[in-house]
Amino acid sequence: MNAADTTWMLVATALVLLMTPALAFFYGGLVRAKNALNTMMMSFVSLGCVGMAWFLLGYSLAFGPGTVLFGDLSALALRGVGLDTAAGTTIPKLLFMAYQGTFAIITAALISGAVVERMRFLAYAAFITLWSLVVYSTVAHWVWGGGFLARMGALDFAGGTVVHITAATAALVAAAMIGPRKDYARQAILPHNVPFTVLGAGLLWFGWFGFNGGSALAANGQAVLAFVNTLVAPSATLVVWTALELTRTGKATAVGSATGIVVGLVAITPAAGFVSPLSAMAIGAIAAVPSHFAILYRSRTRLDDSLDVVAAHGLGGTVGALLTGLFADKAWGAPANGLLLGNPRQFLIQAAAVVVTIGFTAVATFGLLKLVALFAPLKAGAGDEGHGLDFSQHGEEAYASGDGALLLLSEALPPKEARFVPAQGGVQ
Repeated sequence: MNAADTTWMLVATALVLLMTPALAFFYGGLVRAKNALNTMMMSFVSLGCVGMAWFLLGYSLAFGPGTVLFGDLSALALRGVGLDTAAGTTIPKLLFMAYQGTFAIITAALISGAVVERMRFLAYAAFITLWSLVVYSTVAHWVWGGGFLARMGALDFAGGTVVHITAATAALVAAAMIGPRKDYARQAILPHNVPFTVLGAGLLWFGWFGFNGGSALAANGQAVLAFVNTLVAPSATLVVWTALELTRTGKATAVGSATGIVVGLVAITPAAGFVSPLSAMAIGAIAAVPSHFAILYRSRTRLDDSLDVVAAHGLGGTVGALLTGLFADKAWGAPANGLLLGNPRQFLIQAAAVVVTIGFTAVATFGLLKLVALFAPLKAGAGDEGHGLDFSQHGEEAYASGDGALLLLSEALPPKEARFVPAQGGVQ
């Protein structure tokens, strides 16, 4: 065990864990006030449900030896996961498990952005718990646990396919199955707190240094490269995104800037430790274009991907994965060169990995949602959706108005026993 490597990975694990509360702020600011707590809770619940699933079973399914398709149960309930070093690393197995667990948590939380303001909380919690075991752990095994995509030579330094493409594909399927919000395409649905979203984007960028830099699993040159590329790529995305907004509307928006930063972070994730900083800049700049126009196009469709998970994470992750096959450079630590350095096969491998991941995730997500729907409705009722999910799902309000308490009492008690007293600002 190396003390420097272990120290860096302890810090990186904490940084990645911070990304889930950061996502709560990013998503929470983009919804209406009546759904702010529910949206933030959809991120926070992943810390519990997916975290426990990972500790008890998910880690074993992802990193147990198993076969080229599935891990085994050799590490069930963290059996054998102790302070001895993980294979091929100088850090304890227990720390490696914890670091990888923070990835599983944030991946499941990303899905919520497509179904906020209308999916029942308990159904969502059950779904992401099952999804983390069936989908995330399986794809993680394929890419990072010695599975068939790793053996095929697919490159994914920190989660372009494993994290972002799986989450976005699941988001697309979930949004299509659950259907749109009742107000979608009928009235403007505006963010209630843009500063929350900007704060969330800033904290996500901060945490992403652990996400990408920590994926080197050591305090070494590859960690430095991934760290710098995580700084460079989103900067380029932000510049291009702002230029596109200014060209179209003459205004640079805060929501657009926050979104552009996230797209850049997503796009560099699969390539972070495999490309030069100049290539990282190109990846960030290129990724801005398809995601920007996909968001504009989606708003004109019936697909209510509420917070544009597909455009930001799906397209960003796909572009990043493909461009890894274009820019990968052995001189910068990649296992193989990319297309620009005379290896077209790597680009084709990257494309195949993207297609396989999307196909498996879509089918499995559809099945899991159908399974959960057998036991609990997926979508909140029209009344709950109209009043907001904060009170109906959690019994709280982000901004106390008394309306939620009045609603609860008026439904639970005979009319004469519940009355609103405006002068006192409360309910009796």
